[in-house]
Order: sequence, then C-alpha cells, then structure tokens
Amino acid sequence: MSSSGHLWQPTLDAVAPVRWRDLTEIHRSELSGDAWIDFLPSWLTGGDDVLSTLLGKVDWRHERRQMYEQEVEVPRLTRHFGKYQNVPASELVWAGKKLTEHYVAAGWDPFVSAGLCLYRDGSDSVAWHGDRIGRGANKDVLVAILSLGSRRRLLLRPRGGGSSLSFTMNHGGLLVMGGSCQRTGDHCVPKTKTSGGPRISIQFRPQGVA
Repeated sequence: MSSSGHLWQPTLDAVAPVRWRDLTEIHRSELSGDAWIDFLPSWLTGGDDVLSTLLGKVDWRHERRQMYEQEVEVPRLTRHFGKYQNVPASELVWAGKKLTEHYVAAGWDPFVSAGLCLYRDGSDSVAWHGDRIGRGANKDVLVAILSLGSRRRLLLRPRGGGSSLSFTMNHGGLLVMGGSCQRTGDHCVPKTKTSGGPRISIQFRPQGVA
C-alpha cells in the first residue's frame, strides 16, 4: 500500500541519528495478580526517518473480522514480520536484539518477531483485549511495544473491567507488559480527536505469543 495518504510532519530531529537510552533506565510498576509494566517514555530519540521508511515501504494489510452478522474492517493497518525477515528498517532488528539481551538475563524468552500496527489518524483504534492466543493464555509472557509517530494513549485495566491506567506513548516510547499481564489484564488504544498524524505500534513478542 502506498504511504501517500499518511501525513507525517517530521520534528527538528529528523536529520539526527537514532539514539537509544539504556534499558536499565526503564521504570517498573507492579500490578495485581503478578502482572507488571515496564515503561521508558523515550527509549528512542530521533528516528523520524525510521517512521518514514516504515510508512513508505511496509506492504500494509487490511484485516477484517466478524462482528455479529457482518464482516467489518479492522480500524488500523497491520503487518507481521516473523523472525524479523524482510523488515524494511534494521533498527527494528536491533531493538528486538537489545530487548532480548535485557530480558533473557532476567529469565524470560527471547523476542523473535515484530508485529506492526499503523494508526493512520485518531479514528483508528484497537478495542480492549489481551494477547491470549498461544502461550499467553496460560503462561507468564512478555509483550514489548515501541511507539513511533504521533502521541497516543494506551490504557490497561483488569480483565473484564475496572479502573484503568493510562500511558502516554510518545515517539520513541517503550512499554513492556510482563508477568501475568496478558492473562489477568486487557489493554486498548482508544480513538482520539487530537492525533497529529500517523502512529506505528511495533509489538515484539516471543515464540508462540499472539
């Protein structure tokens, strides 16, 4: 799909090199039920060219799902890169490697894939859900999300309802959902009227988690 419909206004850092903060700076929040969140608001700085590359070179897919008696289009575009094969930006491979090094040292499984979601504007969204297909249904797993582009909120709440936590995902922000988070909690990206343009969410996952 052509990127001509995705308007992105680069920052003054567009010509600056991509820089990464050390993952030891990440902040952990303990949640109920042995779930936790690691959050680093600006893991990546610069990197507008990475976003532009993904917008222009990824062959984005339209997904459809059954809702009641009709099939509807999912309100975002997606693309999955298993084992990072053919991913058009080497920075994603590097990020997956660094996440693996950091979390494998703590006993977690390596990250082996990158799933991309393109939120074209504030009307694109994802409803409440947990990544419970595969091992996430009954085991503690990690899902790491790197955000590129416009600012969007990511909400988390206990599975089935309750008070939610809100995380502002700025360009370069990293959020890692760990422990029982996928089994005992749900997360979403709600619609917004204040989005300044497209946002790409890059989800790094271990084998057998979706």
